[in-house]
Amino acid sequence: MPTIKRYPNRKLYDTDAKKYITLDGIASLIRQGEEVQVVDHTSGEDLTALTLTQIIFEQEKKGGGFLPKSVLTSLVQAGGDTMNSLRRSLTAPLDLLRQVDDEIERRLQTLINRGELAKDEGLQLRAKLLNLGRRPSGVDETDLEQALEAQGVAKQEEIQHLSHQIESLSAKLDALLAEES
Repeated sequence: MPTIKRYPNRKLYDTDAKKYITLDGIASLIRQGEEVQVVDHTSGEDLTALTLTQIIFEQEKKGGGFLPKSVLTSLVQAGGDTMNSLRRSLTAPLDLLRQVDDEIERRLQTLINRGELAKDEGLQLRAKLLNLGRRPSGVDETDLEQALEAQGVAKQEEIQHLSHQIESLSAKLDALLAEES
C-alpha cells in the first residue's frame, strides 16, 4: 500500500515511488487498484478520507460528472452518519434486481407446487424471465460495453471495487467513532 505524506505546504510525497505526486496521480493509483494511505508528515494524522474527498471535488470541478447527483445528495443527507448509508444507497439498485429475481423464483415455485405449472415448464419460464432484459439479443457485447462506457455507466468490477472501498472506509469510520465514544 503506497503511503503518501502531506507536507505543511500541501505538497504530497509518495514514499514508495520517492517522488512528489498530485491528486490526479493519487486518483490514478486508486484506479489501478492500489489502496493508498495519506498521512500528515508532521503529526502522522491519517488524511486519506480528506484527500479522497479532495479528489472527488476536483473531478466534479473539472465537470467530469464523477459521481451522479443522487450519490452526492445522499452524501449530504447522510451528514454525520456512517458510510453504511452511502453503501446502502449505492447497492440499492443491485438489491432490487436480486429481490425481483427472488420474487420470480417464489411465484414460479408456488405455481409448480399447486400443480398449475409443470416443473419443466416452470424451469423454462424461469430461465426466460430471469434472462429477460439482462442482455439484448443481436447486440454485440463489445458494442454494448462501449455504449455503456460512453454514457459513464460504471462497470461491475468498478462497482465492486467501490463497494469494497466503502466497506473499508465504513469500518475505519466506525472504529474512529467508537474511539471517540
